[in-house]
Amino acid sequence: VIKGGKKLKGEVTISSSKNAAVAILPAVVLGSEIVKLYDVPHIEDVHVLIQLLQELNINVTTDKNNALVIDPTDMNNIVLCSRNVSRLRASYYFMGALLSRYRYVKMLYPGGCNLGPRPIDLHLKGFEALGAKVTLEGDYIEIKAEELIGDEIYLDFASVGATINIMLAATLARGRTIIANAAKEPEIIDLSSMLNKMGARIHGAGTSKITIDGVSRLKGCIHEIIPDRIEAGTYISLAAAIGDGILVKNVIPQHIEALLSKLEEMGVDYNVTADSVYVFPVNKTLKPIEITTQTFPGFATDLQQPITPLLMKADGVSLVQDKIYPERFKHCEQLNKMGGRIVVNDGKAVIYGNSNLKLAGNNVRATDLRCGAGLIIAALMAE
Repeated sequence: VIKGGKKLKGEVTISSSKNAAVAILPAVVLGSEIVKLYDVPHIEDVHVLIQLLQELNINVTTDKNNALVIDPTDMNNIVLCSRNVSRLRASYYFMGALLSRYRYVKMLYPGGCNLGPRPIDLHLKGFEALGAKVTLEGDYIEIKAEELIGDEIYLDFASVGATINIMLAATLARGRTIIANAAKEPEIIDLSSMLNKMGARIHGAGTSKITIDGVSRLKGCIHEIIPDRIEAGTYISLAAAIGDGILVKNVIPQHIEALLSKLEEMGVDYNVTADSVYVFPVNKTLKPIEITTQTFPGFATDLQQPITPLLMKADGVSLVQDKIYPERFKHCEQLNKMGGRIVVNDGKAVIYGNSNLKLAGNNVRATDLRCGAGLIIAALMAE
């Protein structure tokens, strides 16, 4: 329940990356020693992944410095069939990790937010290229291999999930694997950094060509997870929409350059330091813009929903096209209930902005995670 119409000011510290954490937690099953993770975000997806680790008989505790201590010494490779698998999409990273470690994995089909079609064909093709056999039985996926052997794998689409899953599978494979047209997201670099600390040999993360030279085993390590660029972008969008001067701390500005450049194009004033962004109060008419979501370093699909309420305040017509998830516009119908004028058609949202916009409170539904963030921003703006 949100009572809107009040300007926000102050500062907020961004937590660690959700998208990095949900890949890093399944990745720890590759090793045979303790992994200690600092700055693990306290979010539902992380809690579910911890439960999945515990189902594999992995000991997960928190030390006095609030680090997550994960001990896989007594791990058992059981069939992952609990409700936890279907509660989030990132459970599919257990496919690549367990296949790499044990040459066998069987689990329920992964879940997650409904953002339209999100097939895992590229993941499965990657596993098959390394020598695995994939069998689909009802709601289950079974993947097995006598041996995993490195190969050159070209991704038809620079999928983050497929890049990570193939990277996990190839880490303990025999020989060299090259992932061409790989995704470049910072979370992939963070995962690669942790795996290399554990003894992996991964080069080129953050570029379109990642090379993995397989090793026989991985050890433990200590790792600190990077800040969450989507959370940072969400708060920065909020600061521009309803802020009276907000400092967003624990940010890596290079990770959100696409967002910052679009805000500058609109006329939002901000100041960037090495690890923070200060958004000045917006006291002028904002310009409409066009946004096309792309893979990193382009404009993130996860930020097109949180920035939409700000676009509703611009003086003119803005256009948002989502090339990652063309059906990811369920928030627009909800924003229209509050007084927005948004028309969605063919993977595009046309936002008829108004610098004198008056949003009204209403009952709205968060259809997915980032939609919820966008609706909260709009609710804070509403009278």
